[in-house]
Amino acid sequence: MMRLNADWLTHPGTVAVFDSLVPHGAWFVGGCVRDGLLARPVDDIDICTEALPDAIVDLAQGAGLKAIPTGMDHGTITVVAGGKAHEITTLRRDLETDGRYARVAFTDELEHDAARRDFTINALYATRDGEVLDPNGTGIADLKARRVRFIGDADARIAEDYLRILRFFRFHAWYADPEGGIDADGLAACAAGIDGLAQLSKERVGAEIRKLLSAPDPAPVIATMEQAGILAALLPGASSKTLTLLTGLEGDLPANPIRRLAAIGGEEPARRLRLSKADATRLALYRAEMAQLAAPGALAYHHGLDAAVDILTLRGAITGQPPISADLTSAEIGAEATFPIKAADLPHLHGPALGAELKALETRWIASTFQLSKSDLLA
Repeated sequence: MMRLNADWLTHPGTVAVFDSLVPHGAWFVGGCVRDGLLARPVDDIDICTEALPDAIVDLAQGAGLKAIPTGMDHGTITVVAGGKAHEITTLRRDLETDGRYARVAFTDELEHDAARRDFTINALYATRDGEVLDPNGTGIADLKARRVRFIGDADARIAEDYLRILRFFRFHAWYADPEGGIDADGLAACAAGIDGLAQLSKERVGAEIRKLLSAPDPAPVIATMEQAGILAALLPGASSKTLTLLTGLEGDLPANPIRRLAAIGGEEPARRLRLSKADATRLALYRAEMAQLAAPGALAYHHGLDAAVDILTLRGAITGQPPISADLTSAEIGAEATFPIKAADLPHLHGPALGAELKALETRWIASTFQLSKSDLLA
């Protein structure tokens, strides 16, 4: 028997939520169990129960907890306790799927609920005291071996929801043994199901790609997606080559999916992945500047230190020459620099002439690596 030993099991809010379900069977499930066994941080607590949605609401409110019907039709209620949100879902089995959505029926069989999930490592359950249950019989072994596999027939799992193609690669990047190789049956099923990706919303695809590119080293998985034709289906013209070089240069830089997306390239990524306005703007900046020659200090002055470092690292991936310490120092100086001239310093100029002179002086100041003083510029 395997037992889960995680701090969140004894969180007062989690204990209160779980105990409210005592009249019915209840289990922790999915990511919190998986990541808890791996001693990874757990943010989302998912609980499944035999209780029907209305009963979940009544039980939570009876215990003085806040219940939010976030997915009532699919049996999901969010219960907030101790400042923590817990997603509680009635045990389910699939009646009908169309590649995007499922019509479900409630059940009291844990095995039915486990059989409808995507990967073996995601179909692990835990009792109130941490005893781990593996209804499919292979999840614990696969987690220990760092192996990502579909439950049952991979083609059937993908046909239920084509987003599972992207989830397969995302989970491989985050959980699989890099030396173990990708599951051959799963990869073949993903390649065979490429046409189904067109059914997915851009928002769902974009969210999965962001999560994948946030993995410690997504480059090998992206290369496999390219080889299987999946990357081209998502982003025509994209390539894994620059990303592979980029991740070799990132060092201690925090994972940044937009920096990595810029390295992948491809046609209209902001539209195809439905990026937020801020992410689309940042991506456009990276793609424009990574092939240009603006000085490190100027980059940081105009766009901030983080963006400058990202751009310099992207350039390094293209040229094969990583940014040197002098470039990074220049960027730090540029990020802290403040242009010493104000409009009030040029009282003899107005309108467009004033703007043009301010711009010209700022250009001279940046070219001097921010060394020219106010008096130098006004002389």
